[in-house]
Amino acid sequence: MLLKLSKRLLIAYAIIFLIGQILSSCMSFKTSQKDIDKAFLGYKMKPIQHQIKVNDVMMNYAEIGSDTLPVAFFVHGSPGSWSGFMDFMKDTVLLKKVKIVSVDRIGFGESDYGYAEESLVRQVAYLKPIVAKYKKSGKKIILIGHSLGGPIIARMAMDYPELIDNLIIVAGSIAPDLEPNEKWFRIPMNFTPIRVLIPASFRASNHEILYLKPELEKMLPLWKNIRQPVIVIQGGKDMFVSPKNADFAEKMLVNAKSLNIVRVDTMNHFVPWSHPQLIKKAILESIAPSAPRGGTFE
Repeated sequence: MLLKLSKRLLIAYAIIFLIGQILSSCMSFKTSQKDIDKAFLGYKMKPIQHQIKVNDVMMNYAEIGSDTLPVAFFVHGSPGSWSGFMDFMKDTVLLKKVKIVSVDRIGFGESDYGYAEESLVRQVAYLKPIVAKYKKSGKKIILIGHSLGGPIIARMAMDYPELIDNLIIVAGSIAPDLEPNEKWFRIPMNFTPIRVLIPASFRASNHEILYLKPELEKMLPLWKNIRQPVIVIQGGKDMFVSPKNADFAEKMLVNAKSLNIVRVDTMNHFVPWSHPQLIKKAILESIAPSAPRGGTFE
C-alpha cells in the first residue's frame, strides 16, 4: 500500500514537473529575435541587443536611437525583461528626443535566467557598467523603473549619484512597511523540491521579492541623499503595489531637486502598457529645464 502511494506521488510529481517546464517555456518573458524582427517590420530602426560581462554574469540589454541624444534607461519589474518596453522603442516622436535602452535584470531574460539576486546593492552593481557606458559619453541619463524596478533605480541613485540625472519611478514598491506579508507562500516556493516546479522567471521573481522588505529597510536612511529631479507615477487601483507608495516618496525625497507626483485614481499597476503616455510625458519633462519642486503635470 505504501509502495503504491509512493509511486503515485512520484508520478504526480513528475507530471507537475513536466507541466512546470512547459509553462516555463511559455512564461519566460523572453522575446525571440524572430519576434523582434516581426514587431519592428516596417520601422526604420529596430533594437540591437548587447551583452556585457559583469562579475562572471553576462548581462543583456537592448538599445535603439541616436548616440547624440540623452538616454532613457528602462528597468523592468518582477518578473519581466527588456522587451516589455518595446512599444516605447517604436515611438518615433520619443526617438527624436532620446536614445532608449532597456535591460534584462539579473535572473531574467538573457541575464543569468532563473537565478535572481536578492541584494539591491548587488543588483545595481550589475547594472552600473551598462549605465556608465552611456554616461561616459557625457549623455544625460534618465532612469525609468517600473514596479520592483522602482526601488532598483532609487538604489542606483543612492549608490552611484554621479551616473544618474533623473529618476522616473512607475508604480514602484519602495516603502518597506507597505510590502505585503507573503512569506507563508513565498518561503515554501523557495525550497528546491517546489522551486523546480515553477517557471524559471517566477522562480527568480519569488526569490528576490522574498527578500525585498529588508532590502528596502536598508535604504531608509539613504533617501535623503537623492538629489536628482524625480517623477513618481502611481495608480489608485494598483492591486500589486500600494498606492500609498507615492505618499512615501513624497515624504522621503526631501532633497530631490524637483519632485512631481502623478496620481491617477483609475489606473492599475500596469502603467507602461495601460498609460504609456504618462511615462513618455515624464521622459520629455526630464529632458526639459527642471520644474520647481512640487510641480505637477497631467
